[in-house]
Amino acid sequence: MGLKILQKSLEINLNRNSITWREPHHPLYNRATMSKKCELTGKIPMKGHNVSHANNKTKRRFLPNLKKVKFTSELMKRSLKLTVSNAGVRSVDKKGSFDEYLKFVKNKNLSPRLIKLKKGILVKSPFKKKPVAKSA
Repeated sequence: MGLKILQKSLEINLNRNSITWREPHHPLYNRATMSKKCELTGKIPMKGHNVSHANNKTKRRFLPNLKKVKFTSELMKRSLKLTVSNAGVRSVDKKGSFDEYLKFVKNKNLSPRLIKLKKGILVKSPFKKKPVAKSA
């Protein structure tokens, strides 16, 4: 199958002594690959080694535990489908809601579309500090 794609995509013109690359019309060719990055926490794959009993080291990748999760924002009245690590889901659960999590997380960990959503949430519900009880 892969060889047929290459044969169709290379077009050799003998009259002009040139080889041109033509984009094949195969459904799997232009398919976007899924990002291996958590959109909430910013976790990415780590590099490491497989170590055998004879202490031979071969390179490998430690991938984050990513899942497709649907979150709903009550303030913006919309839902988002995000690629999130299991740690990201637990962080949202700990804060109580998706909106509360976005208020407190740093922008460097978020994906660009979540940064836009965070700005909208902060406009609708400004950050409020909890009153500190004064001791006598």
